[in-house]
Amino acid sequence: MVTMDDVASRAGVSTSTVSHVLNGTRKVSPATVLAVQQAIQALGYIPNTLARSLARSSTNTIGVAISALSNHYFSETVHAIETACAQHGYMMLFVDTHDDPEQELKVVMALHHRRVDGIVLAPSNGSKALDYLRTNEIPAVLVDRMMSEHFDQVGVENAQPTQVLVEHLIAHGHRRIGFIAGREGFSTTDERVAGYRAALQGAGLVFDPELLVNGGSNTEPARQATVQLLGLAAPPTAIMAGNNLMTLGAMQALRDAQIDVPAQMALVGFDDFDWADFFVPRLTLIAQPVQALGVQAVNLLLQRMASPHSPTQSLRLAPTLQWRHSCGCNGVE
Repeated sequence: MVTMDDVASRAGVSTSTVSHVLNGTRKVSPATVLAVQQAIQALGYIPNTLARSLARSSTNTIGVAISALSNHYFSETVHAIETACAQHGYMMLFVDTHDDPEQELKVVMALHHRRVDGIVLAPSNGSKALDYLRTNEIPAVLVDRMMSEHFDQVGVENAQPTQVLVEHLIAHGHRRIGFIAGREGFSTTDERVAGYRAALQGAGLVFDPELLVNGGSNTEPARQATVQLLGLAAPPTAIMAGNNLMTLGAMQALRDAQIDVPAQMALVGFDDFDWADFFVPRLTLIAQPVQALGVQAVNLLLQRMASPHSPTQSLRLAPTLQWRHSCGCNGVE
C-alpha cells in the first residue's frame, strides 16, 4: 500500500508538504505542487478523502485559551464568551493557560488537535502560540491584550480612562500619586502606565519613577508594592492600582498600616468587581465592558471563519468610571 511517506520520498519533499498540497492548508510553490502531483500519479497513491473531509468539517466548537482561574475579570470574560458562543449555536471548550507561554502553546495545540473551528486567546507575554496560529492558519481572535496586528483583536481603552481617573485625583489636590503597574510586557500594562504619565504631564507634574511600582498583576506583589510606596521619604497621598487584584493588595497594605482611606490616602483602580460596593469605603474603579468584550470576540471570530482572507480588525471598547468614595468624593461625578 502506497503511503504519504512514499509520495514525499519520490517528490523529494517532506511528508508535511505533501499533506499541505493535498489539503490546501498552506501555500506551496507551483513547482512543488507539480512534483507532488506527478509522484502521486506515478505511485498510484489514493489520498484518504474521509480524513481530509473530517479535517475540513465544522465541529461547532470554539476554543478559548485564557488565564482565568486566578482573576475574576478573566473568569467573567470567559463566561461572556461562552454565552455569546451559545447564542450562535457553538459550544465553548475552555483551557486555562496560567499566563505561561509554554503552557499556552500546549493549550492552543491541544485545541487545534481537537478540531475546534476557531480560538479566542488572551496571549501571554512572550507568547509562542501566535506563531503557531499563523503557521497553521487557524482562525483566531485576541481578547483584552492587543498584541499583534496579524490577528483580529478586541480590547478596551486603557490609557484614556486611566488618565481621567488620575486627573480626578489631581483635581482633589493630590500631587504625589503612586501607580501600581501590572506585569511587564503586556499591552494593557503599557497603556495604563501611559495614561498615568499623560495625566501628570497634562497637569505640569514631574514624573517621579519612585512612584511607579510593579505589582505583578496580583494581590501579594501589589501589597508589597504598596508597602514600598509607603516607605518612601515622600510617600504618595493617592494610589491607583492597575487591576482588580492589585487594588485588593493595596487595600490590604493600607489597612495593615492603619491608614484611613480616603482621609489619609485616596485609592482607585482599574477593573470593577461585584463586591466593590461592600468595601468601606466603597471603591472608585474603572469598569470594563466584559459582556460586550465577549460578544465582540465571538463576532470577530465568526467573521474570520467566514472570510479567512479579509483584513484584520482591531476594536477598542469604552469602559465606564464607577465613582464611589475611596477617591475622596461622595460617589457622584
